[in-house]
Amino acid sequence: MKFVTFTDGRKEQPGVIGADNKCVHPLNGWNSLAGFIADFDTKGREPALALSQKDGGIPLTDVKLEAPIPHPRNGILSVGLNYVAHAVEIAKATGREYKQPERPTYFIKWVDRAVAPGGDIPAHGELTQKLDYEVELAVIIGKRCQHVKREDVFSHIFGYTICNDISARDLQGNYGQWAFGKSLDGTAPLGPWIVTIDEFASPPALRVTTKVNGKLRQDSSTSDFIFDIPHLISELSQGITLEPGDVLITGTPSGVGMGLAPQKFLQPGDLVELEIEGIGVLKNHIK
Repeated sequence: MKFVTFTDGRKEQPGVIGADNKCVHPLNGWNSLAGFIADFDTKGREPALALSQKDGGIPLTDVKLEAPIPHPRNGILSVGLNYVAHAVEIAKATGREYKQPERPTYFIKWVDRAVAPGGDIPAHGELTQKLDYEVELAVIIGKRCQHVKREDVFSHIFGYTICNDISARDLQGNYGQWAFGKSLDGTAPLGPWIVTIDEFASPPALRVTTKVNGKLRQDSSTSDFIFDIPHLISELSQGITLEPGDVLITGTPSGVGMGLAPQKFLQPGDLVELEIEGIGVLKNHIK
């Protein structure tokens, strides 16, 4: 099933995509998709499944899709340098020697509001000249996670979506940490929908790509993670409680603008297209 947050001209509400993939059915009784996810296993699964098997809802052409989780609780929990080739290219770009990490690098991407599919990403030209793209598989938590064992992690996941971890590389370098450069307003595109975990193998091995103005920049697979999803969620849950609707992004592959020779950063007018196998395409313009 595919779940969305959408606006029909009156209000923002959660919905499920119909069987024809051309319509959306409102999830009446829930004010937010995060709230629905919290109720999914108790009172939401059966009505959502029934709606998803129907045609004849509201045509997608008549609604505006928002980020599926417009306001992630406490921002987006993030993992850096989780593909070997990307870690190598960043080490080279910053003049460091690459060493295989023993532990994941975690950080929080502060989000004022996640950017909708088709929405604009501000260039922030007054702050950065090195705005970069990062395609990432986003994991949506489905059940409260506290002290979860590796083997139980996938039973705590609701589904997956796509995130563009837009990054201001000069701010990252100048400030010696990632929070500022990763968290500028309007730099967290998310979507276009959440696809439930039952539609994927566990662990997922999905092709992930980025195109800028139609030219392929990133092309890899989530099977190349250094630290897999069970490792990440199990480890985090030992000390941080993850709640339904929380978002964890899992790192980006090589091919970012910072790693190219010469480097190629995003400019106003650029079209960035992220695609993850089994989920779809997330498109945004730089403005």
